[in-house]
Amino acid sequence: MRARAGFLILLTVLLAACSASPSSPPAGAFKPSLGATSTFSVPGVSAPGTPTRYDKVMVRRFGSPHATNVLVLVPGTLAGAADFDIVGPYLADHVPNLQVWAEMRREGALEDNAMLLNVLNGKATLQQAFNYYLGWITDSTISPHYQPLKTSDYRFADQWGLAVAMGDLHNVVELARDGGKRTVFLGGHSLGGAEASIYPVWDFDGRGGYQDIAGIIGIDGDAGLANGFGGMPTTSAATANAALAKLQAGSPWLDLLGFGLPWIVGPFAELGSLAALKEPQARSINQEFSLLPAELKPSFPATNEGLLGYAFDASTSPAALALIHVHSGHLAATGSPRAWVDAGPTPVQDIAYAFSREPLGPVDWYFPARLSIDVEAAAALTQTPAANVLGLRLGHLHQVDVPMYVIQTSLGGTDDAVADAARAFQRQSKIPSVTVVDKRATYSHLDPLLATPSKNAFLQTVVPWIEKVRGYRP
Repeated sequence: MRARAGFLILLTVLLAACSASPSSPPAGAFKPSLGATSTFSVPGVSAPGTPTRYDKVMVRRFGSPHATNVLVLVPGTLAGAADFDIVGPYLADHVPNLQVWAEMRREGALEDNAMLLNVLNGKATLQQAFNYYLGWITDSTISPHYQPLKTSDYRFADQWGLAVAMGDLHNVVELARDGGKRTVFLGGHSLGGAEASIYPVWDFDGRGGYQDIAGIIGIDGDAGLANGFGGMPTTSAATANAALAKLQAGSPWLDLLGFGLPWIVGPFAELGSLAALKEPQARSINQEFSLLPAELKPSFPATNEGLLGYAFDASTSPAALALIHVHSGHLAATGSPRAWVDAGPTPVQDIAYAFSREPLGPVDWYFPARLSIDVEAAAALTQTPAANVLGLRLGHLHQVDVPMYVIQTSLGGTDDAVADAARAFQRQSKIPSVTVVDKRATYSHLDPLLATPSKNAFLQTVVPWIEKVRGYRP
């Protein structure tokens, strides 16, 4: 809970309410792929009580739609498709005959990203966007403004757990397979990595998910880690029933602060990154924000870019924020305001680029609390009493026979947690091989997604792994 609360504090730091006209991304920003990029919708499963307009997911595709290998990537908790806007284009460019699909779970349809798109397209200022999404909370004169969802109107999202997520993902994978004409690899980051390793165990009307894919890719996460590093999965019926009762009595959404504002994470993160992207060297007025915790304030003025790096970098960001740490660099030794100096694998502008992307953005505004409950139970990868209560279908652990790749960072401390979980999965299944890339000493949780592609340990190791997997089509 400290990490979750800390994450929202960090997002507060990121907000830069400046009103200058938008400009082009600075020279240090990540340059997107020249390959084809498109977005499209995929019909989802019919979820109980859900209006049919929400029974769909969105996908961002990188690379040629004619490629006969497809890598489907799933984002983590509170994360969206844009988390893969750096690694996706690179993989599509550097793995022959590969297209990459980044999934945006169905709750992405609940977001109001219109004003963010206006900022990106030069039709609104950051100040206008800030007022629209956040300023109205303390200033009643601001109108029009964002209208948060009413909990009572969305109780159907209590059913948006793993059965719905697996059903939706199955439809994505089936579309990617194109009747067997294409080879599909399935991967994900953090909780998305858990989904990627649960999918092959899942029973789809008598058919194991493993039969749909050629390999599993876990980016600092897999099913064995779903309940936290070293944590035990939920297995008892009593625990599962208690979790469901708590859900029904509260909000359907993961609410980090408990203030009834679950959506606030999205605007905070994206507006802050846009400020660093568009006015990197401008002085950050956030540093003067009275509610900003002292541990997130440098002792001297910093730029928008500087404050963004200071908040994300593992050397200065509080330990409680490990879920969003990177190795980026440091603030300059002189200057007023102090600029950011890149000195690690992840340039600060890569953070700003990925966290300001729309549509299908980087943050999941309305993350279903039910999905967290179910993934914690599915971490056992077997049909426990808790799985029965929650309607999980984990029937194919012992038949999974596809290779697995995992990369682990410092998130688990000195524990070999990611590798241990992957090897435990292998011992209980027919997984022929597990490739482990250990970057605990030099990478934090977001570095595999945001590090400079040419030097990114994930990209440099997963490319040859994909090319060697049986079923890959050169």
